[in-house]
Amino acid sequence: MPNWHEVANQIEVIGSTYDIVRREYLKELHELTGRNIIVYYSGWLQKPDAPSVGLNDADKTGFMTVIHKLDRTKGLDLILHTPGGETAATEALGTYLRSMFGINIRAIVPQLAMSAGTMICCACQEIIMGKQSSLGPIDPQVDGYIPAK
Repeated sequence: MPNWHEVANQIEVIGSTYDIVRREYLKELHELTGRNIIVYYSGWLQKPDAPSVGLNDADKTGFMTVIHKLDRTKGLDLILHTPGGETAATEALGTYLRSMFGINIRAIVPQLAMSAGTMICCACQEIIMGKQSSLGPIDPQVDGYIPAK
């Protein structure tokens, strides 16, 4: 797989949108693995003050919509990049994913999966990370900033 600089150069050369290039690489990954792929990411590093950048009930509904017609015998590769999210929504999503794919779920963390993202990774059979990837502490917070303890 290319690095970010190579992807940006490819986008510039072909005059394409990010979505077309993103879909190209996801198609290559699918052809390589034969597995279902869902990408869950947010722009929380680029927009740290944006509201609701973490996993929540609306995301769980989005997962259900996407998974509805997938061939569940192919397993799931879940590419995660998230700062975390709501505990109840995370637990419900993990339970839902396991009910749909059993343990045949693989988390791929290209950069960061913090807090709730780490919880989702722990619900998977396998976690794939690069040298630069990080999982974070599971640290419930009140009002998004105050530790729950």
